[in-house]
Amino acid sequence: MLMHNPPHPGAIIKELCLVPLGISVTEAAKALGVSRKTLSSLINEKSGISPEMAVRLSIAFNTSSESWLNQQTQYDLWQVEQHRHEFNVKPLSAA
Repeated sequence: MLMHNPPHPGAIIKELCLVPLGISVTEAAKALGVSRKTLSSLINEKSGISPEMAVRLSIAFNTSSESWLNQQTQYDLWQVEQHRHEFNVKPLSAA
């Protein structure tokens, strides 16, 4: 079942991880081993979580990489489902 309009994972990182810990984007990027630009793009919802980033986040925040990828998948799928009616797809069935 799809969540109703799930938040972008970048918003989760910002609001539930960085802000409560009082960590800046620069500090978090350094801890994650990525550039500030890379992390900034993610928390500003300009990019998504890759499998590699999911592993980095899981190590940094003691979570599972699957949970980060699942959040990204839920977000992406909900976004695409909003345009389902625009797809020119016909149902297939056995003859």
